[in-house]
Amino acid sequence: MRNIRLRLAYDGTHYHGFQRQAKAYGPTIQGTLESVWAKLVEEEVTLAMAGRTDAGVHASGQVVNYMTSARIPEEKIPKAFNSLLPRDIRILEAECVPDDFNSRWSARWKRYDYLIDNKSIPDTFQRLYAYHVPQSLNADRMQQAANYLEGCHNFKTFAAAGGDSKRFERTIYRCKVSREDKGMIRVNCIGDGFLYHMVRIIVGTLVDVGRGRILPGEIPDIIASQERRRARMVAPAHGLTLVHVNYTNESPSAVFEELF
Repeated sequence: MRNIRLRLAYDGTHYHGFQRQAKAYGPTIQGTLESVWAKLVEEEVTLAMAGRTDAGVHASGQVVNYMTSARIPEEKIPKAFNSLLPRDIRILEAECVPDDFNSRWSARWKRYDYLIDNKSIPDTFQRLYAYHVPQSLNADRMQQAANYLEGCHNFKTFAAAGGDSKRFERTIYRCKVSREDKGMIRVNCIGDGFLYHMVRIIVGTLVDVGRGRILPGEIPDIIASQERRRARMVAPAHGLTLVHVNYTNESPSAVFEELF
């Protein structure tokens, strides 16, 4: 038996999230991957995933692992997978890892990016990957608010109902808001872990700050309240992308110097 780790990218538009579910809900990334592997080597496996992305969420650096007795060399696994996968899922690399490696529990930190289309008329080509907010947003105020989110906090305010977490302490190493060309605003969130819908609730709160509905200085009180109603809006799923999962001792500032 070998423990195989895959790094993959996918467009989540047409999938009911990553985690396998009943067929009645529609296709999932996990279900598609497991089905393709079964066709390739006639073996059923169960994938472990770094992040259970929701319906509509994308990934450019998702990580999964699974135990297999198949003899196919790991360097040939991406090409074999990609020959049968739909075009909106691609295996980027495969490697054999120690048996005790788990893509979720072995992760040290993760990076998510959220894209906001802040033009009056939405960008046709970004409609599946960016949340359109036609009202002008104050990105400087959004960054002021984001600064309060950095550090170790109890993020219960920013956790949606339905998650399986028993504790709510998380550390955000970087929460950066930046304006890009063509009216786009990008929010980078790097942390040691994220609660259910946490990044989308953070972005929704920052958008409310950008609209002037919340003052940046209110964020510490919102965090301390631990009341979900204080962070009202959940940003749509399609603006969110899982960019990177780190398993080494490298710090986020060393890997993504440009964000610090």
